[in-house]
Amino acid sequence: MEKLRGIFPVLQTPLDTEGNLDEASLRREVAFAIDAGAHGLVYPVLGSEFQFLSDRERQHLVELVVKEAAGQVPVVVGVAGPSEAIAVEHARHAAQVGADALIALPPYLGGAPPEKIIAYYRAIATVADLPILVQHSFPGMDASFLARLLREIENVRYIKEELPPSAHHISQVLQTVGKECWGVFGGALGRWMISEMRRGACGFMPATEVVDAYVQIWDAFQAGDEALARQRFNMLLPLINFELALGMSVCKQVLVRRGIFQTALMRDPGAPTLDEEDQYELTILLESIQPLLRV
Repeated sequence: MEKLRGIFPVLQTPLDTEGNLDEASLRREVAFAIDAGAHGLVYPVLGSEFQFLSDRERQHLVELVVKEAAGQVPVVVGVAGPSEAIAVEHARHAAQVGADALIALPPYLGGAPPEKIIAYYRAIATVADLPILVQHSFPGMDASFLARLLREIENVRYIKEELPPSAHHISQVLQTVGKECWGVFGGALGRWMISEMRRGACGFMPATEVVDAYVQIWDAFQAGDEALARQRFNMLLPLINFELALGMSVCKQVLVRRGIFQTALMRDPGAPTLDEEDQYELTILLESIQPLLRV
């Protein structure tokens, strides 16, 4: 397959008015992202609330996303687990149903030591002959250890860098890892998007709600027009900051306003609810980026 590159939005998990999984809205979200110019899709990861889904739900929705994408763009399936056994189960399933690549946090409970982390990714690679992205976030791994993962495990090909300051880490990783790395993606809703592109990021994995805006920023920068990319990014940045402050509830609310989701309900029981002033602020922010929204 061609190397992954560009804007790969993380799909959110929609719920209906009763709090049940909303498959029709998820299908609309896939179609919306592709129509908006996404270069690929990612599901389910932290932005999808994967940790609040049962294993059966995760696998069922992965099947839905892969089927709905129908080969139009690559689908990167999240297979992270708190243990090697759980991650392996999800990796095997993802490969069987047609995933194009896998992404996984290290074991996210208990603080696994380095050798356990290596064994975890090696086990994933063993059951799924697909490119693997290491999602690098808190508490963090240094660049030399990430390089070791890339060198020692053949299918580990990419890093998704989210440990702040992520732009600095992208530079460190790219200077350290060498040709074994096929690319480093940025995360954190693209907050450092321009700096990370200048430092060599191969793409970004933001949320889905304004994927068309991210695509326009990416396209301008890749065409060599950094000034236009910065202009567009500066229009989007207030919304990014608003989402970072209030969480994925904002992203779902935007998807409701854009006719993709029925509700902005979250599976996360601790997610904040937008109040009247938040809704007003969101209206203003969306009006300010209207020129970047294509669909």
